Amino acid sequence: MNISDVSKRTGVPAKTIRYYEDIGFITPRRRSNGYRDFSEKDLHKLAFIGRARSLGFTIESCRTLLELYDDKSRASSDVKKVARTNLVEIEAKLTDLRAMHATLSHLINECAGDQRPDCPILEDLSTLRN
Repeated sequence: MNISDVSKRTGVPAKTIRYYEDIGFITPRRRSNGYRDFSEKDLHKLAFIGRARSLGFTIESCRTLLELYDDKSRASSDVKKVARTNLVEIEAKLTDLRAMHATLSHLINECAGDQRPDCPILEDLSTLRN
């Protein structure tokens, strides 16, 4: 299976597939002409990683999850720990996004949006923070 077929089937862009190969997530065979030849196992791994990444798992967390997936003697508590850590990171990002939303909403409300040059948005952006 070639890279464009794999990309279509997994929803993972070809550029990302090449990156995942570079970092060792997959190792497709090479044909005599040098083209990649992906196996069903490669396809499955890419779909797995794509889904994990869509849930916000980092590259390193994906690596850990793949290792756990391949380890049939794993404890589900190990998988849950990785997922829980990811959830904590997502919650922190949500908190940051809410704060950004509140600040930006306030600045937009404060800006007259007329022909005058003074603008609270630009003033805030130019303020040095500690």
